Amino acid sequence: MSDAALPTVAEVRAAAEAVKAALDRHLAAVESRVGDEDPAVYAAFNELAAAAEEYDELLYDRYDEVTPFEIPTPEDGVAYTGPAEPAAFSVLIRRDYAVVEPARLIAQAERVAAHDRDAELVDDPGTAGALGVLFGEYEPDEIASRYKEFGLEEGDSTLW
Repeated sequence: MSDAALPTVAEVRAAAEAVKAALDRHLAAVESRVGDEDPAVYAAFNELAAAAEEYDELLYDRYDEVTPFEIPTPEDGVAYTGPAEPAAFSVLIRRDYAVVEPARLIAQAERVAAHDRDAELVDDPGTAGALGVLFGEYEPDEIASRYKEFGLEEGDSTLW
């Protein structure tokens, strides 16, 4: 991203304030919940998820930093509208990895790309392209269980 397109410090700060306000509204909705499927709680959750995602994007664009928030979204990108079953819940998780064996990572990505025409390393045959291919092919939980196979080393993680 070019410097001209970077979000301003004020925009990042405003996004952080929006997350704080959304957290307060979510807690208030949970505290005043009416039944297991209260639409106010779902609405507050969706607002919080959107605010956290916006903040995360701006924080990364401006400072190249991430948050521990990962809002699960389905493959088709449809926004979260609440659990399919009343007893369902969401978990926010962040996992960090170090690339300790770049050659192994690239070799694994090449193997995946050889079997999947949509997963090509043409634009970036290096580490970044390999990460894109592998994270495009495998779910985060599978990568977590196979990280050594991909030439990665576990770093910090946060579970909310």
